[in-house]
Amino acid sequence: MVAVAALLGLGFLRLRQPPLVGFILAGIALGPTGFGLISSSGNVTLLAEMGVVVLLFFIGMELSVKAFTLSLRQALLVAGGQVSVALAVAVLIELLTGASLAEGMILGFVAAMSSTVVAMKMLEDMGELRSETGRIAIGVLIAQDVAVVPMLILVSSLGGGELDIPSIALKMVLAIGLLAGLLWWFGNHGKLKIPFSETMEDKVEILALGALALCFSAAAVSGLAGMSPAYGAFLAGIVLGNSTLRSRIIPVIEPIQSVLLVVFFLSIGLLIDLSFVFDHVVVLLGAAVLVIAAKTVLNIFLLRRTGSSPQIALIAGLSMAQIGEFSFVLAAAGFSAGVLRLDTYRLAITVTAISLLVSPVWVNVMHRLENIASEELHDYREAFAVAYARELRELSRHGQAFAGARWSIRLRYRAFRLARHHRKLRRAQQKGPENRP
Repeated sequence: MVAVAALLGLGFLRLRQPPLVGFILAGIALGPTGFGLISSSGNVTLLAEMGVVVLLFFIGMELSVKAFTLSLRQALLVAGGQVSVALAVAVLIELLTGASLAEGMILGFVAAMSSTVVAMKMLEDMGELRSETGRIAIGVLIAQDVAVVPMLILVSSLGGGELDIPSIALKMVLAIGLLAGLLWWFGNHGKLKIPFSETMEDKVEILALGALALCFSAAAVSGLAGMSPAYGAFLAGIVLGNSTLRSRIIPVIEPIQSVLLVVFFLSIGLLIDLSFVFDHVVVLLGAAVLVIAAKTVLNIFLLRRTGSSPQIALIAGLSMAQIGEFSFVLAAAGFSAGVLRLDTYRLAITVTAISLLVSPVWVNVMHRLENIASEELHDYREAFAVAYARELRELSRHGQAFAGARWSIRLRYRAFRLARHHRKLRRAQQKGPENRP
């Protein structure tokens, strides 16, 4: 499994595409509906969930508290707008398809989430991860991750039991209060000094084990408290990222996080049912395109309304257009609670996987639109010429080469026919007048 994922990842890397696409395709190929080399995805799914937890822990460590605080208001407004539209979509799904409100609500939540992994990869490839664009996008993504807490509680409560609104509200207030308290503390105080940090800073194995122990302990406490384990890991990452050991721990944890994320994308591929895809390919592709287009428009609109410039809103909005990794968690929770039917669950995870698979195309679009945004363009033909200038040059060059080759072939063919005609004349002259026809 690891060898196939590595080969496909390397192949896509050679094609200048994100290797995560190769990891997802490796999971599809090796899964139960592919070649069947992996019949059960239970253990892989467990490792994938660990990958998401470590990812949030790593994001918390790398988070700049002062920079995030500056974008906190906008992040909350944009994420709140996304969730509000998701709830409106839930009502629309109920009216148009006859599905239950609970089922529509879960699908709305699934579509509202964006992928932190893919968005960070896009922004990093563009060199925008640590710019204002990246700061705003990461702020919105973190706000979404915090919103997963009440979403999971709500989804789990829709399975037949009574909806405990006071409990949900209390846990939401607690989650926001803890995050706000940490941001305030580290925004107004210096680095946290870890006991015995001088002794541990050169011990790689102690740093790795200690960081992972803190990560999973915080995740376990958060899960036992009825909140998302990833949220607890994120808070632990903020604490460790604002300590004196931050610069020593990040390079130690990063390889572990990368391996677990590979397993996460493999698990996505294992969940894809190819027979279901082939039977509903038009519906799945149409739903994926519709969701990506709608999220792009909504993200740009919300970012513009909350004060971002057109170019920042364009790049940040496109980076969050795909559906996120927590959407798999929400869909699985809805399916386990008996709210989502099997076909609806398959639809949710397949559309999510498709949106992640087309992320390389979105990277390409982002690079081109970033250049277009700085130009004064008057019509679509000019915009197309700017965006695809390199491809047009290649086509022109190949077209000229093809035209030259065709002309060369025609000349050679004419020369061949002329030479054959001259040979016939010479043979006729050599035979003499009496043998001529």
